[in-house]
Amino acid sequence: MKHIISTLATFAAIGMVSCTNQPKQVVSNEHPHITPVEQAPPADLGQNNFGGTHTTDTTGRAARIRAMREAMNRIRTIPFDSLSMSDPFIYPDPETKTYYLTSSGGRLWKSADLEMWEGPYEIADLSGTWCEEAGFAAAAEIHHIGKYYYYAATYSDHGQIIEAIPGRYNVPHNQTYILRSENVEGPYKSFAIEPGYDYEPYEWDCIDGTLYEEDGHIYMIFVHEWTQLIDGTMDYIELSSDLTRTISEKPVTMFRASAAPFCREMNTIGEATFGLKMPGWVTDGPQMFRTKTGKLGMLWSTWGDERYLQGICYSQSGTIAGPWIQETEPFIANNSGHGMLFRTFEGELRYIVHHAEGQGPRKPQLYEADDSGDKLVLGKRLK
Repeated sequence: MKHIISTLATFAAIGMVSCTNQPKQVVSNEHPHITPVEQAPPADLGQNNFGGTHTTDTTGRAARIRAMREAMNRIRTIPFDSLSMSDPFIYPDPETKTYYLTSSGGRLWKSADLEMWEGPYEIADLSGTWCEEAGFAAAAEIHHIGKYYYYAATYSDHGQIIEAIPGRYNVPHNQTYILRSENVEGPYKSFAIEPGYDYEPYEWDCIDGTLYEEDGHIYMIFVHEWTQLIDGTMDYIELSSDLTRTISEKPVTMFRASAAPFCREMNTIGEATFGLKMPGWVTDGPQMFRTKTGKLGMLWSTWGDERYLQGICYSQSGTIAGPWIQETEPFIANNSGHGMLFRTFEGELRYIVHHAEGQGPRKPQLYEADDSGDKLVLGKRLK
């Protein structure tokens, strides 16, 4: 499997993973009801506001999403510049010589040349899991490990509150769930030890999980949300070799968002989230990489002086254990963030990231990148 590796900040790893050959205890689908509380103050009229107005009313939500997708899902071929999406991820499949692009929303596009794209295709079958009602896949990724293709995406059940924090947020059940297929184009189906199994702790607000392999061990690196913690963290857990379960005794924290010099507290830069003025520092969208000199790094996203941005951190030890040292400046700012690296079939390194112009839609952009030294260098944008 190709290495997909992450680098992050100056927060030293809080202990090593303790692993056993036994799965963690399977959490029952029966969870106590938590009564919602009054949340953070609402955003001002016209204020920058990521994610729109938050609601815990999920009545008919899945049906509305299906109707919206049916209207949008007409298969067509369009140029790259006509795509609109958040959190783009490209898997170059060497068997078919085809580039596969997914993103938040979870639909799949495919291309032979990175210029013209065919799609969108539905590839995830969530039957029998709580994710089916959630209906929306955030930050979807495709990885090839062994003989299978794996689809990792974040699902949210806003009807299930895991923690009610007075004056802040009613925290929903968010988890990165893994599906599997023998075919890169799917369908991807549940294969965990229990349908809807929580790979991360149920009581944690977890998003944006990515897969990474190191020395024969497979890890999920994921975000423990700032909406719950105030100062968001990046964490990792170890998975079983067949990816059906978690074998870590508990997650390991890699760093906190506030450790990065380029990260800003949301209220101080005028950013609201889900229609609420929640204070805090954000972690988002990890991807691991290794330079040609062997340096282990992580791309990750947060908010700063130019709104959304992509940062980088590097591991001093060269392993997932860190400690992770943050760069002083963003890798790319200008309301661009949550990107990833991939190689073309000609061996050229490329970086794809979404960018929003003003209040416009998020659209993917392609850049050259150079990993020949100890640090990743951003090249020119490709039109």
